[in-house]
Amino acid sequence: MESLANKLSQIQKGIMKARGNPELTPDASIAIPVNVQGDLEIVLNLLGDIAQYSGSHTFEVILAINNYPEGQEPPEIEIFRNMGILVEPTPNVRRPDEAVCFSARMTGIRPANTEYLLLFDADCRIPNSTTLIDWYIDILHDGAELAYTHVEYYDLKKDLSILVRMMAHHGARWVKRELLGIPTTRGSNYAVNRVQFLKYYDQKSLSDDLNVGPTFKSNGLRIEYSGKKELVVLTSGRRFTGGWGKLIRYLLYRLRYNLKMLPVGQDVTTRIRRGDNNIRNGKVK
Repeated sequence: MESLANKLSQIQKGIMKARGNPELTPDASIAIPVNVQGDLEIVLNLLGDIAQYSGSHTFEVILAINNYPEGQEPPEIEIFRNMGILVEPTPNVRRPDEAVCFSARMTGIRPANTEYLLLFDADCRIPNSTTLIDWYIDILHDGAELAYTHVEYYDLKKDLSILVRMMAHHGARWVKRELLGIPTTRGSNYAVNRVQFLKYYDQKSLSDDLNVGPTFKSNGLRIEYSGKKELVVLTSGRRFTGGWGKLIRYLLYRLRYNLKMLPVGQDVTTRIRRGDNNIRNGKVK
């Protein structure tokens, strides 16, 4: 197996190469929230994917490290900084009426040095990082305010009930996106214009990754989606457990949730803030 020291060295080389001249503003920023309680090791896989980038664009990588005791910053922060990564440490990111995963993401968005943001979760994998990053940067620079691609799962248990759940999950997203015209952004994978994002966030129109797409659409902003296989992002399915009872509860939840979320804009945000605890806790993607 590859040693940790060698893995960190390879990531450092790739990240610093992609950053380019540190005195110049890069083409984009990649922001990743990192929960100290479980993400410090797993995020290395995503960073390794990003470090494989071989395109012509430049970008910075920001880790929004959070959830640790006040005054006790983990030693990994300095390691990441020495690797050419920007680190924004915040002991407690929780904010009232806001999904905690979204609040964590915001701590990495504000210090970004560009107006073009690529947003992933720490447990994501990017099979074709050059193709995906180039597509995101090109389309944002072309004037899109929001872009996203298809998300699949890795580390799923081989269980029929989980397979059915995935079919229902992807089916519901397809119906919302293709038939109802509702953008299906999720926290593990999208890119956004930072100016517009902060504008609606500061107006309290955003409180979760799930309502970024509907809010942007309701305000007439340009949104792009691609389902191309080479642009797919993978997110971890390790927390999914089998069971038909859980599947039935999930299907009922999806139905209730989608009926609530069909309206877009400010009303969606209000419903998220007042409603489902699963949404507030960031358990639904």
